[in-house]
Amino acid sequence: MGLKVYLAGEIHTNWREDIAQGCKGLDIEFTAPVTNHSSSDDCGVAIMGAETSKFWHDNKGAKLNAIRTRKAIEDADIVVVRFGEKYKQWNAAFDAGQAYAMGKSLIVMHQDEHQHPLKEIDAAALAVVNSSLQVSWALAVFSLPLSILNVWVAVGSAGRSAGLRGSCGPSPS
Repeated sequence: MGLKVYLAGEIHTNWREDIAQGCKGLDIEFTAPVTNHSSSDDCGVAIMGAETSKFWHDNKGAKLNAIRTRKAIEDADIVVVRFGEKYKQWNAAFDAGQAYAMGKSLIVMHQDEHQHPLKEIDAAALAVVNSSLQVSWALAVFSLPLSILNVWVAVGSAGRSAGLRGSCGPSPS
């Protein structure tokens, strides 16, 4: 049963590669938006012709990107949305809303300082995490055979009881 996961949101760091590495060996297919900023912005005018107005330049690119994004979210079993620290992530919020509206399972990733501004998105998510490693662990739940998962969770729980990070989830605060 291959799991299809769309990795939406922030495009300025390597978080997608970290998740893929953390899920290596699992039966998961990852898809993502175009992460090259200029390629994403300029795809519309490259295909449909130049624009003199920046608004229409951006509009053409946004519409083509929306086709790709909508299809990827429709095809996904799970959508992971990362909100970065540096930029306002309006596109990430929009992707989270689309995924929720389509009935997709949603995992949201952001740092604790963004909890309040993202509280409505967090409320729609089935999991809220703050690291790529936690996303990888969450995705493993759907990909590991039950017998292995039971051992993995038991070992992780023992590690958390001993105060170890890196066990199945973060140590209690």
